[in-house]
Amino acid sequence: MAGIDLNRTSAGAADLLPKEISSEIWANAVNESVIMQAARRITLPGSGLTIPIITGDAEADWVNETDEKPVSQATVSNKSITPYKLAVIETFSDEFRRDLPGLYAELARRLPAALGRKFDQTILHGTAPGSNFDVLSSSSAVAVDGTDTVGDLVNALSTVATAGGDLSHWLLSPQAEGTVMTAKDGQGNYALMRDVRNDSGAIGSLLSRPVLKSTAVYGNPTDPAPDTIGFAGDFARSAIWGSVEGIKVDISDQATVNNGGVQINLWQRNMFALRAEVEVGFIVRNGAHFVKLTGATTAP
Repeated sequence: MAGIDLNRTSAGAADLLPKEISSEIWANAVNESVIMQAARRITLPGSGLTIPIITGDAEADWVNETDEKPVSQATVSNKSITPYKLAVIETFSDEFRRDLPGLYAELARRLPAALGRKFDQTILHGTAPGSNFDVLSSSSAVAVDGTDTVGDLVNALSTVATAGGDLSHWLLSPQAEGTVMTAKDGQGNYALMRDVRNDSGAIGSLLSRPVLKSTAVYGNPTDPAPDTIGFAGDFARSAIWGSVEGIKVDISDQATVNNGGVQINLWQRNMFALRAEVEVGFIVRNGAHFVKLTGATTAP
């Protein structure tokens, strides 16, 4: 149907959405997602990708003079990663566009937050949108409940190492900050205050591993189960995320939008809608290389 979609190439669209706004949104979406920041990024074809994985290296051994040299083979496997579409639509009145010229800044701030937050929430607490998309919601739990915070963090590091990983990042929720900041050593001194950045007051690292903070990390299961206050793992080596072509943004003032069963005719109501979408995928090499950090058990 001609005239239904008003996109970035349509006449007049440049007045609403400069070309650079899409790249700005994409950069902000990556900054909003702690998973995207911690894991390794690849470019995905629309049909997905199969990635070879080395599961074991060849091993050398000592030999005596004239002895046959040992033969050892590396072992390999593969994992497939499939992209799935993540999208959000926001509607505005024409008057909002007219009276609030800061719409572009608001678009750049809010839409990436919605996409990045949903990406993290799905991986950390939800279910996969389909096959060949991994989630960490079933990761082994390590308690960080305030009784021995330093020991609990070391336990998380050791758990990942025992599984063959090398803990590269901590993902913390705001609910975990107080527990970490007030951790004390055997002499009653605050043990981790040196890891707090003086300029921002945020926790910069724990046990020499960087910390990323987000509200999306927090998970509150049915009481009295303990809340999830963080994740830790080998994100640098064992986690991969990819996108097909970055974020696409479209604008329409003539379409009809279905908002929870309510049909909104944009042209009839002097409104317009902004749609942002991205095709992304996520896999991990070994789920045992990640743990969830749980707080104190909540009261029923």
